[in-house]
Amino acid sequence: MNDETFLSYLSNSQFQLEKVIRCNEYSKKFGVILSNQDALLLLNSKINSLKEKERIELGDSILPKLIFTFCDSPYIYQDNYVETLEALQDIFFLYKNESLDELTDDELLEFMKFHFDGDCQGSLEYLEDTCLEKFARRIREGSNGIMEEEEDHDEFVEYEAYKEYEEFEE
Repeated sequence: MNDETFLSYLSNSQFQLEKVIRCNEYSKKFGVILSNQDALLLLNSKINSLKEKERIELGDSILPKLIFTFCDSPYIYQDNYVETLEALQDIFFLYKNESLDELTDDELLEFMKFHFDGDCQGSLEYLEDTCLEKFARRIREGSNGIMEEEEDHDEFVEYEAYKEYEEFEE
């Protein structure tokens, strides 16, 4: 890596770190915040997950969207916040692959949130191994997944977090 590339990487890393820390302004309303060390851990975990899943992330990190989507969950509290975000981030990248990238980031996050707070009752294992696996299988078989009715609900709810995130981005 040459000096210019390294400096560009450091600048982007600092920008991503600041963006994640700024999410605390929103998440603190729900009793969860990230320290600088927590945010660094999550950003490093993201890099490892991307390598493991053989993905690249163009543009902004998915982490701020994950924070905005999940910080209000009744199953997330300060003691499990970092570990839960780390797992959700990993699950997100796994199911971007498993769904053949047929879903937008927002569609996948919305599906994850709906089930995490619903039938999964905060269980990451149930979300990953049951709900998302079944969903990804349907997508791979040619179903458009979200656009068709789910067995256990008629439509997805538009989360207030998306509106808040869009305001945050501006």
